[in-house]
Amino acid sequence: MNIAAFFDIDGTLYRNSLMIEHFKKMVKYEIIDPALWHTSLKNAFTEWRKRVGEYDDYMMELVNTYYDALKGRRVADLEFISNQVVTLHGDIVYKYTRSRILWHKLQGHKVFFISGSPDFLVSKMADKYNIDGYRGTGYLVDRDGCYTGEVVPMWDSDSKNSAIDEIVKEFNIDLSQSFAYGDTNGDFSMLSRVGHPVAINPARELLLNIKTTPELAKRAKVIIERKDLVYELDASVKIISEEQLHI
Repeated sequence: MNIAAFFDIDGTLYRNSLMIEHFKKMVKYEIIDPALWHTSLKNAFTEWRKRVGEYDDYMMELVNTYYDALKGRRVADLEFISNQVVTLHGDIVYKYTRSRILWHKLQGHKVFFISGSPDFLVSKMADKYNIDGYRGTGYLVDRDGCYTGEVVPMWDSDSKNSAIDEIVKEFNIDLSQSFAYGDTNGDFSMLSRVGHPVAINPARELLLNIKTTPELAKRAKVIIERKDLVYELDASVKIISEEQLHI
């Protein structure tokens, strides 16, 4: 049987969101009306950036606008922008995660990306890092080569769980010896299923769920990368509550 390493991309490898970068490029080239930014989307972004609002609220606003913007667009017409995103931003990654991808390759492990970002961007990141396979959110295309506005999600825990099932069957993976890397609660099932789970700069919800799942907490590592330092902790790390911040 083979050993695998499963990597989320946004917030785990890439230090932002591939979809956000793609959205910004479409605004820049006026494929998306720049006026769309000056709606609740801008407000959600501002609140998140000031650490007042929630990142998930901003992302949901963005996702809904993104779906509408892609609908009816020809895939071929956006290929240049998709290539630009990975060419210009594909190296803006956490050095810990980048080094782990290399380490797994040297060990002969199978490496996979399982990401909520659009599959047409995830595929380009998979090519860039020369890995064995990937799963991303599917953006459906009609027979004329245009986006329909419908998606097959890959950002939630259930979807990532199903993706792992497919990969295990196709590549004969031993999950008990395998690794997974993620940062949000959408990665929880992925981390739960492997012998070596690693939470990288985890969101509060993910870390709380790890801490309250005894078997997972025993084997999970927590990695924090800030500035030029990488910290390795275990799941017993203390979480400071909102109430404790207001002293």
